[in-house]
Amino acid sequence: MNNFDDLLEQVMDEARRADIPISKKIFPHIKVNSRAKSRFGRCIRENDGRFMIELSSRLYDAPEHSCRQTLAHELIHTCEGCMNHGELFRRYAEKMNRKYGYNIKRTNSAEEMGVESGSENGKYIVVCKKCGKEIRRTRQSPLTKNPSQYRCVCGGELYLRGPSVQTSEAVKRQAKYIIICTSCGARFEREKMSRVVSATANYRCRCGGRLKRIK
Repeated sequence: MNNFDDLLEQVMDEARRADIPISKKIFPHIKVNSRAKSRFGRCIRENDGRFMIELSSRLYDAPEHSCRQTLAHELIHTCEGCMNHGELFRRYAEKMNRKYGYNIKRTNSAEEMGVESGSENGKYIVVCKKCGKEIRRTRQSPLTKNPSQYRCVCGGELYLRGPSVQTSEAVKRQAKYIIICTSCGARFEREKMSRVVSATANYRCRCGGRLKRIK
């Protein structure tokens, strides 16, 4: 299991050797978040000017390289002018990537990090046309908005199958109105009359497909 505090010290040393101007006011102990599902790390600036690095507990059993990479990402945020992912952040990230073989970028997927996905029940489902792999996300992202601009690890094209609809058997029995997407097959169930039910043809699925009321 990864020792977060030891790795923090090591990655701070790496950053200094790469001439990355990380803050001198970094709390030496990692804050562990056991509830984080959509992010692996966070840099928190306290009121006293110190920086606290937070890591998801999912990284305890991740490959050490992934854990170090996340720490490097968050440490760059402690540099002056780098609390965002702007040009300066990207410049420092590229220096760390070249020197230590990291892949620091705005976000990394669970698969890239070598950990189990925290979005098994994600609302948005992106599917590979080649191997059928499903990538689930709990919220909208560049991937879900423009899946055709990305590729699966197998090289296959990706497409949005639509928001997953997870309803219990009791809710299914109660559903009075059922709408489907004629493009991706997403199914939407409603118990009460609404604008999308009464004027289905005026709406579109998130994939852009036409909606059709079947009940």
